[in-house]
Order: sequence, then structure tokens, then C-alpha cells
Amino acid sequence: MAVINSTDLAQLNAICPGGVMQDVDLAALSWWRIGGYADLVLRPSSTEEIAALLRWFAAQGIRPVVIGQTTNLLFDDAGLRVPCIQIGERMADVRLSGCDVTVQAGTWVPGLARRVMQVGLTGLEHICGIPGTLGGLVCMNGGSQRKGIGSHIVTVESVTPAGEMVIRTGAECEFSHRTSIFQSNAEVITAALLQLDTGPRADIRATMCAILADRRQKFPRKEPNCGSVFKSNPAMYAEIGPPGAVIERLGFKGRLQGDAQISPHHANFIVNTGRAQARDVLHLIRDISRAVERETGHLMEAEAIFVASDGRMVPADRVYEIHNTVRNIDN
Repeated sequence: MAVINSTDLAQLNAICPGGVMQDVDLAALSWWRIGGYADLVLRPSSTEEIAALLRWFAAQGIRPVVIGQTTNLLFDDAGLRVPCIQIGERMADVRLSGCDVTVQAGTWVPGLARRVMQVGLTGLEHICGIPGTLGGLVCMNGGSQRKGIGSHIVTVESVTPAGEMVIRTGAECEFSHRTSIFQSNAEVITAALLQLDTGPRADIRATMCAILADRRQKFPRKEPNCGSVFKSNPAMYAEIGPPGAVIERLGFKGRLQGDAQISPHHANFIVNTGRAQARDVLHLIRDISRAVERETGHLMEAEAIFVASDGRMVPADRVYEIHNTVRNIDN
């Protein structure tokens, strides 16, 4: 990236007051507890600040990385040399009006599920155990129990790389299984309007408690991880089963690479048992991907995204396909 000097920092502080940080330890941010240091992290508090930051970077010929709470990200051990915009608790406002819920992109997803449950709104029970922020959930059309957040979205507010604000209807977001238009248009999601239904609070709470109990029983909770590493492939699911079961059947459960381990608790999780590096995790993902395709004929796409030091964000299963995305990874 272009050198950020004192004049640049003053301008960025004027745009994003109280939200400019240098030399940030990405391992401390990462749910995987993996990564080097980021040169510059900015934490805006409004859509307007995000738009202004993107306009400023566009004028400098710089394209920043945009992240949420990092729950599905694997950071390069070499750190991050391009500016990083992190949307989190400074953009976590939730406003209720009848069955309509306006939510900023930095809102913590489990907290949102609890908030709407408390006022007797139903439809978001399936997201109650998903770690992450609303922006990432909308981008991935995330959910559980074969559901996606897109089914309850009325509109999504976003900002283009040029700093222009856009509002799309749910239909215009092109939601399908774990995908949306935002995965390809480079826009930054800043807020969404959801429409829910009313229901008995006790029933909503009971459903959420059952989902959380099931997750606690199935998934690893103590070791750092990013949640499910691979997406569920509907065709493979129908023919053979979910990713975890297939990975376990091929003998990967418990396998170690450095301090990265395919969880003995659930084979679709990779946990950091100590000082795992990004390359350790990527080795395991590559080995799983190749074995599953060889043995079943099905391709599994990774939910986990690798963030290279130059700012490129690549599905973790495709890192080896892209020249120089990871330097000397096999050394």
C-alpha cells in the first residue's frame, strides 16, 4: 500500500474519529487466534464514515480490506499490509418498529436473535448460535437448519468501493443457498431491514434453547476455531451426508498439522491447539478437499476465507490454485 504518513493519519482521524489504530495484532482479533500484525485498522461508527473512508482510499488508489468480527477469517502469518476497515460494535444499533427490525452491520448475530425473541418476534431462531456480525451473515445468506437470513430481508444498505450508498430490495440481493450479490460486487454492507412475524415468546425461547443445546453438544467450544470450515454441499448431503460426517468417514478426525487439528469433537472444525499458523490450517483444508473429491466425486467449498498480507481474500480451499497467494507455503 502507499505509505500512510502523518498527514494521511490526520485526515483519516478526521473522517473516523476515535477509530484509527496502527500495528494491530490480528491473532488477538481472530477467532482462530492466528495472524500477524495489521499496519492500519479503522473502526467506523456510521454508514457515512464508511462512505467517506472508501472515497478517501479510492482517491489514493488504495483498496482496503473490510472485515467484521473475523469468525470465518484466516489471517496470513505475515500480517496485513493494506488498510483494514472493521465493522463491529461501533455500528451495532438495532431499532424495532412492529415486525420491522432495522439492524446495523456490526450487530452481533446471537445478540440480535435474543433481542427479537424478547419482544416476541419469530423468524431468527435459527441464527441464535451463529457467531459473527449481521453484515457477514447477510453477505453469506447465513443461517442454520437449512435456512438463510435472506428470507426475512426487506432491504439492504451498502456502500460501493467508490463511496456511493446503495439500497437494494431482498430480491435484488439475489439470495440463494449461502450466496448473495455481495460476494461479487465488492460493496460493503452497512445495514439491513428485516421483517419478522409475531409469536409466543416462550415458544421462541424454547426453540432457541434447543438449538443452542444441540450446538453445545456437537461443536467444539473451548479451542479457538472459525466454526464450520466447509459449506454443506446439497448434492453431497443428499447422497452421502454432511461435511463433518464425510470428513470423519475418510479418517481425518483428530489429524494434526503443527498445532492445527481437525477437531476430535466435530470433523468440520479445525481448532488451534496452541500456536497454529495459517499454513497449518491451509494444509489440512487442502488435504481434506482433495480426499473428499477423490473419494466421493463431490467438491466441498470452504466457508473459511484466507486473508493474504496483500489484502486478497480467497476461499481457503482455493489458496493453492492461485499463484503466489501464499508464499512458500510448502516450506
